[in-house]
Amino acid sequence: MQDQIRISCSRQNLQQVRDFVRSFLLAAHRSELLVNQVVLAVDEVVANFIIHANGEDANQFLDLLLVLADHHLDIEIEDHGSTIFLPLGKVANPDLRAYIQQGRKGGMGMALVSRIMDQVEFFERNSHTVCHLRKTLAS
Repeated sequence: MQDQIRISCSRQNLQQVRDFVRSFLLAAHRSELLVNQVVLAVDEVVANFIIHANGEDANQFLDLLLVLADHHLDIEIEDHGSTIFLPLGKVANPDLRAYIQQGRKGGMGMALVSRIMDQVEFFERNSHTVCHLRKTLAS
């Protein structure tokens, strides 16, 4: 089972992405917990591409591909923007107490994505940045 969607790089499209992922997983009869986790992870990555990689330039776009096969959910988010956006290495596990004491906001998203998904990788393909997310699913 697979499906794909293309969106322009505007925050206004984040709800469309969440609805797309939710509908796909519910159609595959996945648990509400899994659906919510994956929606959160995809939303975070897409928001990062929209805001940080593309500066919310609605003339740029992202392609999302969802593939469910052999007890794996694979998600590819391809950025067609003009810059390569490759976050540095493995995401550190942030100290939540320090964040709270400092009153910090932001910077926790990719750590959360790494906790939710079994595999998170960014790479370059055809001069585009791609984020591949993988989640192993119970039988």
